[in-house]
Amino acid sequence: MMDDRLIIALDTSDSNAGLRLATTLNDVASFFKIGLGMISTGGLTLAKMLKQEQAKRIFLDLKLFDISATIEAAVRNLSKFDFDFLTVHGDPHVIRAAKEGASGTNLRILAVTILTSLDRNDLNDSLIKEGKVSDLVLERTVRALEAGADGVIASPQEAALIRALPQTEQNLVVTPGIRSKKAKKNDQKRIATPLEAIQNGADHIVVGRPIYQASNPVAITQEILTEIKNIPIRFHQQKIE
Repeated sequence: MMDDRLIIALDTSDSNAGLRLATTLNDVASFFKIGLGMISTGGLTLAKMLKQEQAKRIFLDLKLFDISATIEAAVRNLSKFDFDFLTVHGDPHVIRAAKEGASGTNLRILAVTILTSLDRNDLNDSLIKEGKVSDLVLERTVRALEAGADGVIASPQEAALIRALPQTEQNLVVTPGIRSKKAKKNDQKRIATPLEAIQNGADHIVVGRPIYQASNPVAITQEILTEIKNIPIRFHQQKIE
């Protein structure tokens, strides 16, 4: 059985390239993320195909944000396709609407706390209130979970702090911003290695460019899986999923 703690981001140029990558990784990967950037080039069709025809798990990373009625309608329509995870912004009204839209399905709503590409300077530019990024992430996490989120998206640097919150005992922590010690940071500013992220309490790690830009994506995927294989899967993760 494949280790689905690794989610591979199909953040390729278009859905055809995404399909080629997913096909290449078919024997080593069971969980794929499809983001907003691919939606206009067939990403939703690819997500449905991987889910329905290949029995892959799908993380639809759209980071939805809108008025409650629109969020509820959008999530209700997306939940018909049996996707596994869907991201929305961590504002309580958004989460409550998304949960209502996903009611009666297995779609798990994950709240975005603060994007892993942002640091304090970026927050200042956006007029976000003062405070350490980690403190704001924790505050947004608590509010998101109180609103009903099934888990949160957060940087691996904050995963241990989030996991220490009593509210997260039965919730998922999913961490992007994963890089090996040799890999380029690209636009990620709050990063960690796969091993560090899992040890810090992440249930799933999301890896994109280090895999899809590699000359041998299968080998890189296997390296990551080898790195985390000796860490036991969290009991609550088995129970929830």
